[in-house]
Amino acid sequence: MKLHNLFDLILLAALWGGSFLFMRYAAPEFGAAPLIWLRVAIAAACLMPLLLWRGQGKLLREHAGSIALLGLFSSALPFVLIAWAVLSITSGLASILNATTPIFTALIGALWLGDKLDKSRLLGLAVGFAGVLLLAAGKADFKPGGSGWAIVAMLLATLFYGFATNLTKRHLGNVPPLVNAAGSQFASSVMLLPFAWWFWPAQMPGHMAWLAVMGLGIGCTALAWLLFFRLITRIGASGAVTVTFLIPLFGLFWGGLLLGETVDAGMLVGGSVIILGTALATGILRLPSSATR
Repeated sequence: MKLHNLFDLILLAALWGGSFLFMRYAAPEFGAAPLIWLRVAIAAACLMPLLLWRGQGKLLREHAGSIALLGLFSSALPFVLIAWAVLSITSGLASILNATTPIFTALIGALWLGDKLDKSRLLGLAVGFAGVLLLAAGKADFKPGGSGWAIVAMLLATLFYGFATNLTKRHLGNVPPLVNAAGSQFASSVMLLPFAWWFWPAQMPGHMAWLAVMGLGIGCTALAWLLFFRLITRIGASGAVTVTFLIPLFGLFWGGLLLGETVDAGMLVGGSVIILGTALATGILRLPSSATR
């Protein structure tokens, strides 16, 4: 991998890993729905002018229905679920659970699109879900104030991400990535507007929370999407998806450095098993073939 592509990959992982930090910091002051409306509205405000400047507005109108559905499942629903989850769990734990996205993507692709799963990918699904159970065993507490439902929310968010990825593959595969990115953020902002208005905090959040929102919308969403699509163009989708393995590292790093979050042995073991399962499910790691054996 060329040095500038490696730099983009690391920067993207740092931005997406930092999104959990920003949400954990700002969610208590804004609430989940207002925070995520601000996130997607800011991202749309950054991306839509670029889309119009490139003359791709017609494509957005032609695929409005599918892009609106993409916005619902790639941003509006999962972002709100994650923002709600980090009210109860650490940003590091949330970033580890986020690594299950490729596992759900592979599973939904097999069930919906008929994608074939070889032995390596089937093993990856099993290992990944075993990692989730291992991680949740010591963390899930469904008593009032516990983290159990937050973990469920995180897994539901990654399930929606997996559906959105396959939706894009099925209906929006030939649409330019910027159209999907800008359109989905704009659609999400429209969907979430009434919820943001209804749940808007009675007390105005502080300036640090607003700075976190700006970082979330501009850096972790608008800039991150552009980096991701540039990586897909340069190194392909299989290369770009390796960012999945770096996001938990940055999620743990930012949480420990700036929020004083602790990392226990259970998180490290469970997270390692999830990442191993993800590597197998995405085909990055494969079992040796019979010829090799």
